[in-house]
Amino acid sequence: MPLGLIALAIGAFGIGLTEFVIMGLLPAVAQDFGVTDAAAGWLISGYALGVVVGALGLTAATTRLPRKPVLLGLVVLFIAGNLLTAVAPDYALAMTGRVLAALSHGAFFGIGSVVAASLVAPEKRAGAIAIMFTGLTAANVLGVPFGTFIGQQFGWRSTFWVISAIGVLALAGIAALVPAAKVPQERISLRRELRAFRSTQVWLSLVVTVLAFGGMFGAFTYIAYTLTEVSGFAASTVPWLLVLFGAGLVAGNWLGGRLADRRLDLTLVVFIGALVVALVAFALLAGSPVATIIALVLMGAFGFGTVPGLQSRIMDYADGAPTLASGANIGAFNVGNALGAWAGGVGISAGLGYTAPVWIGAVISAAGFVVMVVAALAARRVRAAVVSPRAAVPVTASTVPVRVG
Repeated sequence: MPLGLIALAIGAFGIGLTEFVIMGLLPAVAQDFGVTDAAAGWLISGYALGVVVGALGLTAATTRLPRKPVLLGLVVLFIAGNLLTAVAPDYALAMTGRVLAALSHGAFFGIGSVVAASLVAPEKRAGAIAIMFTGLTAANVLGVPFGTFIGQQFGWRSTFWVISAIGVLALAGIAALVPAAKVPQERISLRRELRAFRSTQVWLSLVVTVLAFGGMFGAFTYIAYTLTEVSGFAASTVPWLLVLFGAGLVAGNWLGGRLADRRLDLTLVVFIGALVVALVAFALLAGSPVATIIALVLMGAFGFGTVPGLQSRIMDYADGAPTLASGANIGAFNVGNALGAWAGGVGISAGLGYTAPVWIGAVISAAGFVVMVVAALAARRVRAAVVSPRAAVPVTASTVPVRVG
């Protein structure tokens, strides 16, 4: 395994920690700045918006620049944002720090996915992307509980000092271990990158990302309420149950990456379909603590197991210009997060109970399953037409995917 993947995973760990650890620190942040809990929650919303803007804007703006220096610059921006949050004397500067860190998030994962894929053979690139995203899953399993503990013991600002230190470690690792790209710079341009969006399969992949991942995140956003109000768990057990959910993320990320390298579209169809089944089972059996634990792990595994494949698929159909499309897919994940959280909240506000987000998540993910099946069948028809001696479809980079899925 190329050591550069480890460096990218460390960066992903720090970024994942920045995104999620604030959830456990919101009461302390609100008290420190003298703002309401709702206003403190905007530190999460502001971050999510920054991710989408960075995924598209920064990726597009740096298209012609060599990828390794861009990654290093993004990590520097990440460190600066977290340092500003750590020392912020008021709420406005803390929000500024969060947004700065968020701008690096989407672009880092978008460009980092392309770099990770370039470090291995083409038939192993979904697995390489999965290794990088292991840092993000580890942030959920280990980083968030540990970061919350540090914040509770030494003050919430101490957590962001630690995250900044992780950023410095990632910066050194990427500088030392990630090789410079071998693609001649004159072949990379924004116009070429935009060409990827001529592909119907790229747009279908983006829709699948929004719907499939959005359904899982919608259920997860309100999971604490479901666990305590429906399943009957004590509030003190919720962090440990979330560790189990995180373990499912790690397992699903690893397995999904391995299988996607063999049969990409089939893996995505199976995983998204299994996610829908897991969500439905969770909603039906949420009153049973044992069934809830099993469903929670499966929801994490099948939900995040789609990430390496979805990221790899959009790169396959990007017509040899994967960077901006990859960044757009990171933005799509966050659009899905926002969609799922909003829809789940609507269900609760309508008085449908705390299983409503799970049911709504199942419906959203089911829509993603349908779109994925349509995309897979369309891709199969194009491949069949290309290999047929009577094919009327011209053989071009945009009609033939990198691998058979």
